[in-house]
Amino acid sequence: MARAVDNRKVAIIGCGFVGSATAFALMQSGLFTEMVLVDVDRERAEGEALDIAHGMPFAGPMNIYAGDYDDVADAAIVIVTAGANQQPGETRLDLVHKNVRIFKSIVPEIARRDFPGILLVVSNPVDILTHVALKLSGLPENRVIGSGTVLDTARFKYILGEHLGVDPRNVHARIIGEHGDSEIAVWSTANVSGIPVNDFCELRGHFEHEEAMERIAEDVKNSAYEIIAKKKATYYGIAMSVKRICEAIVRDEKPILPVSNYQHGVHGLHDVVLSMPAVVGKDGIEYQVPAPLSEGELARLHESADALKKVMAELDLG
Repeated sequence: MARAVDNRKVAIIGCGFVGSATAFALMQSGLFTEMVLVDVDRERAEGEALDIAHGMPFAGPMNIYAGDYDDVADAAIVIVTAGANQQPGETRLDLVHKNVRIFKSIVPEIARRDFPGILLVVSNPVDILTHVALKLSGLPENRVIGSGTVLDTARFKYILGEHLGVDPRNVHARIIGEHGDSEIAVWSTANVSGIPVNDFCELRGHFEHEEAMERIAEDVKNSAYEIIAKKKATYYGIAMSVKRICEAIVRDEKPILPVSNYQHGVHGLHDVVLSMPAVVGKDGIEYQVPAPLSEGELARLHESADALKKVMAELDLG
C-alpha cells in the first residue's frame, strides 16, 4: 500500500543559513501546519525550530520540530538545503564534489522510506545536484526539481525594474540555463506589461540598449558573488524563491517557473537538468514550456547544457 502524503507537511534537510531562512519564510506563509527540520547537528535543528516557533503567536499554529529521516517520509515536499557554503571567489560548480558526497548520505535515506512527495533541491550547484538527486533517488522525473533560476529571474526583474523606474512585478523576463556563470538572460521576449523592453527603455530615456543589456545581465549573474563578498552568504532571496515554488505545488497554482528539470528534447536538449520554464503544480513538473529563443540565446543555452553535462560525466554516483 502506497504511503499517503500529508499535504500540509514540509521537511527541510539542512539548517544552515538557507535552511533556517526558508523555514522562517514558510512558517509565515501559512502553507503548512507541520514542519520538520533535519540536520546533522541535531541541536542546531532543535534551536532553529524553537526560535521560529516562538513567533507562532504572530503568524499561525504550526507544529515545528527537529526530527530525523523517518519524520520526513510523509511530507508533501522535502526541501534539501544541506551542503557546503559557497566561499568568496568560489563558483557554484566548484562546490560540486563536496556537495555530491553530502547528497550521497541524504537522498538514499529519503528514497528508502518510499517517499511519495516532491523532492525540491536548493543546494548548489542546483542543476547538477538536482540531476544527482534524480539518479540517487529513483523518483519520477516530475517529482525531483530544483530551485533553478527562480531567484536569478527575480534578480533580473528587480534590476531591470530599478533601471526603468517601474514595479518589477510588471517586468516579464527570465533567466534560463545553469544557475551560475553560464546562465542566459532572455532578452528576445523580455517586456514590460506587454511593451518590448527596448521600446520601454526608450520611453524612459534609455537608448544604449546593448550596453545596458550587457551590464544588467552581468549584474544579475554576479549578484550572489557580491552578496557573498559583503556578508558571506545569500539566504533571504532564495528563501522567498523556495516559498514561491512551494506555493505553486501546495496550491496547485500552475505558474510557469524556471526550475531545474530534466530535459527531453525541448530546444534540442537531452539528458541534462537545466533551469528551464515549466508549469509547476501539485505533481511537481506538469509540463515543459518551449518558450521562444533567439539564435544567440539558443546557442548559449546549448553551451550551458554542455558545461553541465561535462561536470555530470566526471561524477562518481556509485
